[in-house]
Amino acid sequence: MSRSMTTALPFHPLLEPIGVLHRRIRDDVVRACEQAAMGTLSEVATEAEGDTIYAIDRVAEHELISEIGRTIATPHEPVLLVAEGLPGGEVVVPEGADRNNARWVIIVDPIDGTRGVMYQKRPAWILTGIARGPGPCTLADIELAVQTEIPLVKQHLSDELWAVRGQGASAVRVNRFTGETVPLILHPSSATTLAHGFAMISRFFPGNRAELAAIDDEVVAAVMGPPQPGKAQLFEDQYISSGGQLYELMAGHDRFVADLRPLFERRHPGGAALCCHPYDLCTELIARELGVFVTDEHGLPLHAPLDVTSDVGWMGYANRHLKALIEPHLRRALTRRGLID
Repeated sequence: MSRSMTTALPFHPLLEPIGVLHRRIRDDVVRACEQAAMGTLSEVATEAEGDTIYAIDRVAEHELISEIGRTIATPHEPVLLVAEGLPGGEVVVPEGADRNNARWVIIVDPIDGTRGVMYQKRPAWILTGIARGPGPCTLADIELAVQTEIPLVKQHLSDELWAVRGQGASAVRVNRFTGETVPLILHPSSATTLAHGFAMISRFFPGNRAELAAIDDEVVAAVMGPPQPGKAQLFEDQYISSGGQLYELMAGHDRFVADLRPLFERRHPGGAALCCHPYDLCTELIARELGVFVTDEHGLPLHAPLDVTSDVGWMGYANRHLKALIEPHLRRALTRRGLID
């Protein structure tokens, strides 16, 4: 068992209502996928400031304000809700309450991995991070994180993960047909080498793929040496979901992940590439509580503001040995290209 995986449930007053919200969203999205034509769910609903909003995203969003208003927010202790699709990226619940009185700041990505689940290629995730209000708050202020799998229609199991800062992390696996819940023990990889494992630099979208791939190859060559003819020494998995990538690190499937897209966008302002945002990483607390090292491009903890527009670069290392092995070569490759100082 990981030193930070606990069978005693970490306590937080908002854990139960957030769990209920996640299950409602999960069930609604799976039901929509079962009943709607794929082409309908993949239609563009609107172009928001942070990302494109598809029709499937609207299925999840309608639950947010009503459920938070019903189970968490009160006129005397309002909530600042941060999520895509909201006017200005945030709203105070209940309506009319004073933002400066917000007890909690709740940042949510109702569907992280929209593109995969709407085509039924891969599960998506519901991500929620909670910090004490009224703010301003950053990712470092999140004290409760909850992450719930939205399974494919053909998939009957769904994982639920959560962590409270300083109390460790817990997880269960749920049979969505029977409701049976069993404990799930997650183990980040203890490997001290990349050999025969999964590791990658994200390059989901056109625009900077060639240079991202060159950085990937340079780092791997520095860590592992030149490729061996006829041998596959290392594998990659371009999971188009930051929450999904964190899960793969937590579950021991991946050993290293880096998302460097913002470094290129800072160099080319106004570029077309879509970057990771704070709501995509609002559950990185779970990974850290499990012993995964999650940092920014300078090797520091993530401190991005809880909004829907900030671009966030990040690196995830399954353990301290891999961090010590990979990080110097990655930093050298980035510095040589002028991407970091």
